[in-house]
Amino acid sequence: MRVIGIIPVRLAASRFPRKPMALLHGMPMVGHCYHRTRLAQGIEAAYVATCDEEIADYVRTIGATPVMTANTHTRATTRTAEAMQLIEAATGERPDVVVMVQGDEPLILPETIAQTLSHFDDPAVEIVNIMSRLRTPEQFIDKNNVKVVVNRNSDALYYSREAIPSPWKGFTDLPMYMQTGIIAFRRDVLLRFNGMDETRLEQIESIDMNRVLETGGRIRMVPTEAATIGVDTAEELQVAEAMLDRDPTMARYLTR
Repeated sequence: MRVIGIIPVRLAASRFPRKPMALLHGMPMVGHCYHRTRLAQGIEAAYVATCDEEIADYVRTIGATPVMTANTHTRATTRTAEAMQLIEAATGERPDVVVMVQGDEPLILPETIAQTLSHFDDPAVEIVNIMSRLRTPEQFIDKNNVKVVVNRNSDALYYSREAIPSPWKGFTDLPMYMQTGIIAFRRDVLLRFNGMDETRLEQIESIDMNRVLETGGRIRMVPTEAATIGVDTAEELQVAEAMLDRDPTMARYLTR
């Protein structure tokens, strides 16, 4: 199985402009995401998909290959799909699986990224998404965190920025899980997704994976107990900086 990793990023994030270039331990956040993706076992090559020359110029300095995409994308997934097609045209090779690692996941472990791949041994599995545990009611209520509920097979039932399942009976033993930006697709499934119009629930929640669920698809959710954070604000950047203080993976690519 041929697998590539793609990190989609842009400077014009509405909630945190220039987020990919925000420094964490002296390295732009996109650099952390790239190195952690390339270190994942089973990833043959990793690329950074962007519409910004500043990001492209930076990632070249750390040995990454940038893929210049259109500046019209509103979803990371559609940017990833365009990048995959450009990579195929440039290399003459088609991947079997594309792992998308969003550029605001600087603490994700290479082992967690690699954890998605074994699930494709099941031919019925088309998309695999990592989910992490939310550990406090405050995290669970925070609309920056995309919550997910699953069925007994660990396939996604729904994604929301609201607290789901409802905490109206209290938080004790409530399964509080957050979708991470680590999503692996079979190649043809990613292209099919890219060819569909946005759906109503996707637009309401601003969560692109609801497009898959609304159109009858399945997404296998894989839990991780590893601490992670999707950085959406300057405050969360400070949290990520502190969490990286205790992170052994950083020593594998960041020399001081």
